[in-house]
Amino acid sequence: MLLRLAASRRILFVGGKGGVGKTTVASAVALAQARAGRRVLLVSTDPAHNLGHLWQRRVGGEPVPLSPNLEAVEIDPESTVDAHLRQVGQALRRLMPPHLSGEVDRHLELAREAPGMHEAAILERIAGLLQDGLSRHDLLVFDTAPSGHTARLMALPEMMAAWTDGLLRRQSRSEHFGQVLRHLGGDDGVAARALGGGARGPADPGARDQEIRAVLQRRRHLFEHMRQVLADRATTAFAIVLAAERLPVLETIELQAQLARTGIEVAALVVNRRSPADGGGLLAERRRQEQVHLEALRTALPEIPLQELPLLAGDVVGEQALAAFAAMLEGGR
Repeated sequence: MLLRLAASRRILFVGGKGGVGKTTVASAVALAQARAGRRVLLVSTDPAHNLGHLWQRRVGGEPVPLSPNLEAVEIDPESTVDAHLRQVGQALRRLMPPHLSGEVDRHLELAREAPGMHEAAILERIAGLLQDGLSRHDLLVFDTAPSGHTARLMALPEMMAAWTDGLLRRQSRSEHFGQVLRHLGGDDGVAARALGGGARGPADPGARDQEIRAVLQRRRHLFEHMRQVLADRATTAFAIVLAAERLPVLETIELQAQLARTGIEVAALVVNRRSPADGGGLLAERRRQEQVHLEALRTALPEIPLQELPLLAGDVVGEQALAAFAAMLEGGR
């Protein structure tokens, strides 16, 4: 069921509670689609990256090949924030007068530890991957962070787009004020200094205003594109992986509700590590308890297709094991 879903989409997000097997499921889907001939990019947004351990090779911030037609990248929060702040700092120093350079540095250092900075930087990297990756790949598979982090991340495009729109409106008022000031002042040099022009920034305050507007417009288009892609059910699907236990089931129900509020549809549920019915008394009893939790899940989310995968005796590590796991996804109900 999940493989059929991936085959009909360009983007697949795999989310859920930590420790339920999201990385394994995402990797198996990506490998199966790559072996079917599609060009696939597998992306980990989880700060506790497991792709490298699972595939037994180094995966970093730039795409690396894992198998024919399959590349992978891990979005590291710290390096992503560093790169994000470097870009912001370069833009600010170009647009601000030299005597405010120290203020720019202090602002960036404070911003580094600001609440939501990691999420915002990761979101911008994901937005860039969605924009550029779709031109080079047939399928993007995102192995996401645990549920709460993912829900916040999926809500951010709307918030960031609204925030950028607000900045654009403020910038428009500032630009209008600058025009008035220049007409009243008569001395373009004095007006430029009053508006913050300097040797490092555009000499003409009007040019500076236009550059600021261009930066904000680029960010607005980036987040607007991400919002459109996430909401497009023909392009994007979200699958939740869970264990048949009380807390993962409750977290799945809550995650589905949070995603629905942001306009994202959950298209599949994957119950991983289902206990066998014929594995002895202990596992049989555990399976009966799992069934109680799954019935609660079906009552809460009756319309979402659900697939069950069995508990395995060993770890899933390496390409061969992932291929075998993908075969279970193909045959699972």
